[in-house]
Amino acid sequence: MNNNEGPSSSLLQQKGFLWFWLTRLASGFGFQMLSVAVGWQIYALTGNALDLGFIGLAQFLPSLVLALPAGHVADIFARRQIIVVTRISELIAITVLALMSFYQIVDKWIIFGLLVWIGTFKAFEFPAMQSIVPSLVPEKLLPRALALNSSASEMASIVGPALGGFLYIAGADVVYITTALLYFLAVVCMFHVPLPAIKRPRSAASFATVFAGVSFIRKRPVILGVISLDLFAVLLGGATALLPIFARDILHTGPWGLGLLRGAPAVGALLMSFWLAKHVISRHVGMIMFASVAAFGVATLVFSFSQWLWLSLLALALLGAFDMVSMVIRGALVQLETPDEMRGRVSAVNSIFINTSNQLGEFESGVLASLVGAVGAVAIGGVGTLVVVGLWMWWFPELRKRQKLTN
Repeated sequence: MNNNEGPSSSLLQQKGFLWFWLTRLASGFGFQMLSVAVGWQIYALTGNALDLGFIGLAQFLPSLVLALPAGHVADIFARRQIIVVTRISELIAITVLALMSFYQIVDKWIIFGLLVWIGTFKAFEFPAMQSIVPSLVPEKLLPRALALNSSASEMASIVGPALGGFLYIAGADVVYITTALLYFLAVVCMFHVPLPAIKRPRSAASFATVFAGVSFIRKRPVILGVISLDLFAVLLGGATALLPIFARDILHTGPWGLGLLRGAPAVGALLMSFWLAKHVISRHVGMIMFASVAAFGVATLVFSFSQWLWLSLLALALLGAFDMVSMVIRGALVQLETPDEMRGRVSAVNSIFINTSNQLGEFESGVLASLVGAVGAVAIGGVGTLVVVGLWMWWFPELRKRQKLTN
């Protein structure tokens, strides 16, 4: 890993990317606060735990159904404009939530409908957000840019829920109004992001064009390898769904301990993202990525058998840090191996893999824990991650031998 100094290697010189980072930070904080407020409000309104599940479902289903068409849209229209339109559309829904709460006209079905509205536009936002970064920085700065870009999400994940919970004391409308202001700020910042100089050709939507991302990935072992590795590693290695069990029954701590456990992976990921934003991984990228995923599995195993809160926190922080290393390498490889006119559709397929692994990973952990207990479920997941690393190193030798991010 090298640390090259100088104006040409500094992200601070990339004004367009810095404006994009600010819009990512503002909307990230806003969305985390929105999630806290909606959860509290729905549960206070109905007292039904099932309704909390519907909150996630209302946002997940649109992203699953619309992912591929959204990727096609991201490849034929200006991605900055897509992000602006989707953010304004989400801002409208948040404003309606604020007005409903302020005037105490609260109905859970209207809230669910607004969440579907937000989820629909987020489905179009995601591939545009993912595929715009390479056009904002020189190719050699892309890994650093992806790391710093991820830091915005991690900071929002750490601070956003706590801030939303604190503001909720003053009322749900206060949280929604603050969220709306953050989204408005995100829109303003997005207008400072430059439009790309190269115009991409527009093609009519068809089965072939919409599914072109799937065909593209299938023909490229490096991209297929990194995306599928992420899918199965997260699917098997996820321990976050079982954190309440570990906090109460194994570590014998209270809600405050659970909060620390939930925040530990994000803290590790945030610190690693700052380090990766300053250092370039220039050699043995394939083996470093596999080693990071393997270390993720080992950290999961350590957490599963830990009886001490401090060791569990350390294991989760390392888990988040190693995941950040592999995530930056995976993201850079996918973006650099994909031509600009295909990045939206490839990012859309990637989003399906990410959403599926997160959702099914929590389901898998819950089912396995009901059969073998929480410790056994997480331990099996850690071992499974190590097995996946071994198999992928064998099945994708081109990825294992990859020396640099660019060929």
